[in-house]
Amino acid sequence: MSIFRNGQNTLKLKDFAKRQAYLFSPVRPWMKNVTRGSIQADLMAALTNAAIVMPQGVAFAIIAGLPPEYGLYTAMITAAIAGFWGSSMIMVSGPTTAISAVLFATLAPFAEPESHAYVMLALTLTIMIGVLQIAAGMARLGGLISFISHSVIVGFTAAAALLIAASQLGPALGITTERGGGVVERVLRVLEHIGDINLTALIIAAATLASIVISQRISRRIPAYLVALAVGALSGQLLNAKDAGIAFFSALPSVWPAVSIPTPTLSQISELIPGAFAIAVVGLLEAISIGRTFATRREETYDSNQEIVGQGLSNVVGGFFSCYAGSGSFTRSGLNAESGARSPLSAIFAAGWLFILLLLLAPFVIYIPVPAMAGIILFVAWRLINFAEIRHIRHSGRETTILIATFLAGIFIELEYAIVVGVMLSLVFYLYTSSRPFVGVGAPMMVDGVSRLRNAYRSGLPQCPKISIRRLQGQIFFGSIEELERNFDLISKREPEQTLIILILQGVDTVDLAGADFLTQQIRRARRRGGDFYIVGIYPGLIAALSRFGTLEELGEFNLFHSKRDAIAHAVSKTPESACAVCTRRIFEECARRPGAPAPAPEGEPQEKD
Repeated sequence: MSIFRNGQNTLKLKDFAKRQAYLFSPVRPWMKNVTRGSIQADLMAALTNAAIVMPQGVAFAIIAGLPPEYGLYTAMITAAIAGFWGSSMIMVSGPTTAISAVLFATLAPFAEPESHAYVMLALTLTIMIGVLQIAAGMARLGGLISFISHSVIVGFTAAAALLIAASQLGPALGITTERGGGVVERVLRVLEHIGDINLTALIIAAATLASIVISQRISRRIPAYLVALAVGALSGQLLNAKDAGIAFFSALPSVWPAVSIPTPTLSQISELIPGAFAIAVVGLLEAISIGRTFATRREETYDSNQEIVGQGLSNVVGGFFSCYAGSGSFTRSGLNAESGARSPLSAIFAAGWLFILLLLLAPFVIYIPVPAMAGIILFVAWRLINFAEIRHIRHSGRETTILIATFLAGIFIELEYAIVVGVMLSLVFYLYTSSRPFVGVGAPMMVDGVSRLRNAYRSGLPQCPKISIRRLQGQIFFGSIEELERNFDLISKREPEQTLIILILQGVDTVDLAGADFLTQQIRRARRRGGDFYIVGIYPGLIAALSRFGTLEELGEFNLFHSKRDAIAHAVSKTPESACAVCTRRIFEECARRPGAPAPAPEGEPQEKD
């Protein structure tokens, strides 16, 4: 026996090692589908993507409190690695608005934005996020991420959008205020200096914002952000912005990321853990939801655990190459799909195209006024609020509660803790729902000439005086035992003469120790009342658990059935003949063969009915 078990353990370890090796293998499944035609399609889609992300990368880096080049580096390195090792065929990763906002909210209390210390902490935080994500992927927690309500992201991104918009009011109006703080603090600071509005800055920001809105309405294929930057730069030159005291961007130090190894202290790492957790969760929720959406649309397979590992690798590697935390981008992924991308090579090619564009356009960065970028960021913040999804969510009370709680936490507490509030509330609602399984009482009913079990109380159906048919929907675990006991007691009090209990567990695939103890208690209770207990179950996992916890031994192998019909026939045969002799209900087909049943009518004569 010990040799057999050791052999099993060895096989399990080998399977585990194979799964882990597959997650990190440089040979990816999508490679076999690459053709000359797909490469050409990916190259063209990548060029469009690179044109879009260049101004986005600058804007997102500013939101994150980092020098502009860090957003561009993230758009190159993160996109290539996440595309290569991820699971989606067309999702494009890189800097995102939500993550940029949380990163700034996390790091602003510890260092001055854009300072050397701030950059070092940002790179450290990025590596920590990647390590957490890789660990989650190796532990196969992709399914667990799905339990977190989508309303968390909707509420969180809405709060992040307001924080981002509040941070850009000053630059858009030409007002210099203290950085940091929440939405209310930022708005109040701007209002205190409302008399200092620079009209030139306001015109530049408005012209930039208007150009991007008009471009987007004409066609989504237009590189609206590049057009907006060009309009902003031209407005600055026409209005002599420098003479009006308008700030401009500095030249990019390099178009290629340098290798950098952050050197944080242990105390700094411990202080960054809450933020790392929040950003890791936000990033995975974004990436998995985007990847799964496009996989469903394109009828492609999707492995959430592989995607988690891909995202984690991109952040760990990116942290050593001057990148900050990134995730999947719905805008860039949607544009990638519309542009005809066929494989992850499109994301890799986009990184190459971006590098070429930077070589050509980097010298012109010094002509971009700060208010122009503020106008673009205000547009990004507006687009971040998903009004359609909010209208959809309001039809559900629980989802609305999660959304509002997450949103308010982001506005009035801290943005990084908003995701924690939303996740915890999602899990609370999930556990509450799981702890309240439905227990129905069944009775036969003719449906299209066939006898079917239906809810006896809802349909007003008569029940057998001695047999109680109970159907359980939900999980049998420690959290649901109290509710199950309450439901079973109510049914027993309502029909005290029913001593033969049939419990249908066809929708239950497993049970824990507390659940098995509950079933054992019900079996003993039925037998103390002079009856018996029968279980209908088909899933091997359920049967194995019942056997492991001793419930199957208590029940008896002949009291476990795989079909409702067999269980009912057996229970009818065990009903006392004295009870059947005086029963007038005869609700089961088997009742016709029990004592007291009316004799069959002679051939050709109608049979009397009760």
